[in-house]
Amino acid sequence: MLAKEPVPGRVKTRLCPPCSPADAARVAAAALADTLDAALGSGADRVVLALDGRPGLWCPPGVVVVGQGHGALDRRLAHVWSHGTGRGPALQVGMDTPQVSAGDLDRAMAALVDERVDAVLGPATDGGWWALGMRHPRPEAVVGVPTGRPDTGARQASRLAELGLRTGRLDPHTDIDTWPDAVAVANRAPGTQVAAVVESLAAELILAASGTRL
Repeated sequence: MLAKEPVPGRVKTRLCPPCSPADAARVAAAALADTLDAALGSGADRVVLALDGRPGLWCPPGVVVVGQGHGALDRRLAHVWSHGTGRGPALQVGMDTPQVSAGDLDRAMAALVDERVDAVLGPATDGGWWALGMRHPRPEAVVGVPTGRPDTGARQASRLAELGLRTGRLDPHTDIDTWPDAVAVANRAPGTQVAAVVESLAAELILAASGTRL
């Protein structure tokens, strides 16, 4: 998993407005915690967090925290594949889809056990991807693939095909980029930490709009 420490002003900036930088950091911390909980609840042998920053209370015990390396995002993704995943099947996810469950992660990993599949790719509804798995990690699979674009997922799929990797498609998920995304994800994942934070912020925003003080 690749993530930033949820520091106000550095994470989820597209939530602002209507959120403040501090509010956006609360959403990010909750999303991180939910995603790590799902990973720890899955059948993964090891949960590795490649973190830009320092772990906080949102990081549960049992998570192996490593650095991301340096450079553009594609280089940092490759660094994690090179140094954090080992040689067996591995699945890389981000911090933007906290609605993903342990079952979702287990199904993705189970697909990599099939010798007819070399990789799996989970598309995001914004055109990116929420998960990339490889049966035998190949860091070069992500190098040079542009990120943060509407065609990032399609380009990543093309790169996997160019490398001769037989790729299975995972179910799509919505990234939390904007406030409507956050509300949609919270509605889909009731009971999660991110849902509780979004519900609380939504109530605060309604009160603020009405001129009522808490």
